[in-house]
Amino acid sequence: MEWLTERKLPVGDIASAVFEWIRDNAEGALDAMAVAMETLIDAILWVLQSPPPLLVVLAFVALTWGMQRNWKTCLLVLVGFLFILNQDYWEETTESLTLVLSACVVCMAIGVPIGIAAAHRPKFYRGLRPVLDLMQTLPTFVYLIPAIVFFGIGMVPGLIATVIFVLPAPIRMTQLGVASTPDRLTEAVLAFGGTKRDVLLKAELPYALPQIKAGLNQTIMLALSMVVVAALVGADGLGVPVVRALNQVNTSLGFESGLVIVVLAIILDRMLNKGDAS
Repeated sequence: MEWLTERKLPVGDIASAVFEWIRDNAEGALDAMAVAMETLIDAILWVLQSPPPLLVVLAFVALTWGMQRNWKTCLLVLVGFLFILNQDYWEETTESLTLVLSACVVCMAIGVPIGIAAAHRPKFYRGLRPVLDLMQTLPTFVYLIPAIVFFGIGMVPGLIATVIFVLPAPIRMTQLGVASTPDRLTEAVLAFGGTKRDVLLKAELPYALPQIKAGLNQTIMLALSMVVVAALVGADGLGVPVVRALNQVNTSLGFESGLVIVVLAIILDRMLNKGDAS
């Protein structure tokens, strides 16, 4: 089998050359992207950290009531946040929430339009599917390498790596929802003199809304799963104490911070999903 490895395909060298070319020739675009990401992160972080923690908690409870109209879910959200405050992880929690919410804004802003385009253009979606598969199956640590090359360390590369990993979810769910719209709905809109834009706004998007919401839920959960990975490139949040606990073999710190991540995941999941909190 030596003959097969003697002429090794230069996959790694090609990838390295591509990244270096982008870094050298797209510096202005990368800087603009970094500024936009930093602005978004700073804005969300300011909203979460400037008011007193209890006021932010009450705002989340009120938001939960507005979405769910279920006092049990509101109680669960309240108790979950009070537990996080009791464990003294509020600052880290708000930093992780900032990363999650920023990823949601970017992924939904990019993913929903691409999903709509893919639903209307089957050939485009067939070509896009291998790319989405690659984005979802490539080990997440690999995303950190170009993120560091382009943006250094900090919250921005953590956000970029998270977006790359999470983006396929809203694209796939939006495409599925729009493509599944019954023909009778679109035909009814066209029969009443509607345009293609009317079909999209009055038939396809309303019908696809549950799938788009499911995509948002997946986006949030997948982004939350990246907090520990993002900590490896300097992103603040709940991943930092987890990494510190791993380096120190500190069971207490690791279980404590890990449990807070689980509680935050439960809170976000119950806020988005209809159902009884018990």
